[in-house]
Amino acid sequence: METKVNNGGEFWKGFFVGSILGGLAGLFFAPKSGKELRAELAQRGCEIGEKAGEFSSEAQAKVGAILDDARRRAEGLKKEADRQIMEARQKAGEALKMAEEKASEIRKLARQTIEDAKEEAKRLKAAVDAGVEAAKREFSKEGEKPKTTA
Repeated sequence: METKVNNGGEFWKGFFVGSILGGLAGLFFAPKSGKELRAELAQRGCEIGEKAGEFSSEAQAKVGAILDDARRRAEGLKKEADRQIMEARQKAGEALKMAEEKASEIRKLARQTIEDAKEEAKRLKAAVDAGVEAAKREFSKEGEKPKTTA
């Protein structure tokens, strides 16, 4: 079996040839003379060109307005983002400063508590030593007394 690959090339050839032949047939069979037809086509071509120019100008103006608006909005958004970033940095700085102050207070309290504990330990040791000395004296006095039995 033979397979034909149709890539559409023949269709387009036929389309263009048909378009040219149809255009020529329209010129030959037109009710107006060639000069009148060409003048009318030229006039319509100018009108279409003018309308295309107007459309292009309007489109450029609209695009320019849209771009200006987009720039203004982008600038506004950038300014707002910058403001919020600065605000967040400021708040973070304040929070960090407060945390450092609290940490410093806690370190001071811890040092004071340690010093107080050391002082209390010294007093307690002195009291224990005094108690031990008193007990030693008391036991040594008892050793000197004669024992009585009851």
